[in-house]
Amino acid sequence: MLYYMDNIPKIFEEIESLDKIAVLIPCYNEEKTVEKVVRDFKAVLPEAVIYVYDNNSSDCTVRLAQAAGAVVRHEYQQGKGNVIRRMFREIDAQVYIMTDGDDTYPAEFAREMVDKVLTHQADMVVGDRLSSTYFKENKRPFHNFGNSLVRGTINRLFHTEIKDIMTGYRAFSYRFVKTFPVLSKGFEIETEMTIHAADKNMQVDNVVIEYRDRPEGSESKLNTYSDGARVLMSIAKLYRNYKPMSFFGILALVLTVVSAGFFIPVLAEYIVTGLVPKFPTLIVCGFALMAAIQSVFAGLILGAGAQRNRQEFEINLIRTDMQYKELMKHEKE
Repeated sequence: MLYYMDNIPKIFEEIESLDKIAVLIPCYNEEKTVEKVVRDFKAVLPEAVIYVYDNNSSDCTVRLAQAAGAVVRHEYQQGKGNVIRRMFREIDAQVYIMTDGDDTYPAEFAREMVDKVLTHQADMVVGDRLSSTYFKENKRPFHNFGNSLVRGTINRLFHTEIKDIMTGYRAFSYRFVKTFPVLSKGFEIETEMTIHAADKNMQVDNVVIEYRDRPEGSESKLNTYSDGARVLMSIAKLYRNYKPMSFFGILALVLTVVSAGFFIPVLAEYIVTGLVPKFPTLIVCGFALMAAIQSVFAGLILGAGAQRNRQEFEINLIRTDMQYKELMKHEKE
């Protein structure tokens, strides 16, 4: 902690400026819509800097974004998670707006989302599609089912009331962006953001937005089945990492029930006949029960580690808040 405080001046010397609002647009082959998206956000947020991060587009996305007035940068590792990692590392702003380059998220809601961060101290603002026009506008029924499934699963597991887990339209505070460890490489990044905010007790607000389906000729990069499976796997992994006692407790309960289910008939037969003819079954029951006990202890050990990580995260939040205050002071000077 003391080392960090002693080196704060050096850190600030490396930061040239702090944008008031940064609009972040990850793009991959969005030539049909990116120009309109940039112009719409410039009209609604004239004080914002619009950043388009190109992810190896093979069409005219870069040229059209530049023509519309965006600052264009590049991320050469494919995947939305990789792009967002680059954005969060490179850009410093009081508030960040993240949107997609496919023109499915109307820019007119951006001001309300920005105000939630600047005046209501929100760490993340979720552009909630599911409470408005999403199910009517979206033409892919499995996407509708998947969004509902993911929302219900996360809210139940993490005891939250976030209305839209998979939305790509969000606003963030400086402290969220600079303390969020981006681990995902692809479209599961939104799920990771949501679970991180829920686990770390960050303030999450919802703003109901209108959603419109992609215009004709614009194709989604999201694969319903493969990316959906990755999202569900990501939920399971994050639940294991963030709530290990609950995760391994459920596993221990399942193993105990399985063990008991196979053991009861063996025990009943032993009581009646005094014999154990299904000896292999008894051995399997014993191993299942041992695995259940090991799961409980694994949960206890990893739970202590997760608690320590939360304590370290709170310290990092204090450091980030100090950095942000110093940046604001430099901007005023």
